[in-house]
Amino acid sequence: MSFFDKIFGGKQEESQEKSFWNPIESEQDLSQAIEKSYEQKIAIFKHSTSCFISKTVLRNFEKEIEAAEGDKAKFYYLDLLAHRNLSNKIAEDFSIRHESPQLIVIENGKAINNASHQDITLNQVSS
Repeated sequence: MSFFDKIFGGKQEESQEKSFWNPIESEQDLSQAIEKSYEQKIAIFKHSTSCFISKTVLRNFEKEIEAAEGDKAKFYYLDLLAHRNLSNKIAEDFSIRHESPQLIVIENGKAINNASHQDITLNQVSS
């Protein structure tokens, strides 16, 4: 891995290896995630793999998830650079302005909370 990949993230993001992430890589994945929101809250983390700020926020959020007791939600991960069309669909379907990084919490098929940049914390999922 090159120096820049270590700083900005290479093609294989460390976060995708975390067991709590469920990747969204297709419209079918997104539809299944939305369906899951009728059973429990879901949280979609939209991440730009080329952005240092996004990578830092992602790491901090992952630490919060790992430190939390109990499952507050099912967590989904969307690589914005690889799947910009899905990010646009989420923004349009839920009437939420696109930002990166961004966390969108969905319950019963509706966005109930969202945050971006340094405002992303596990509290957005709990509230």
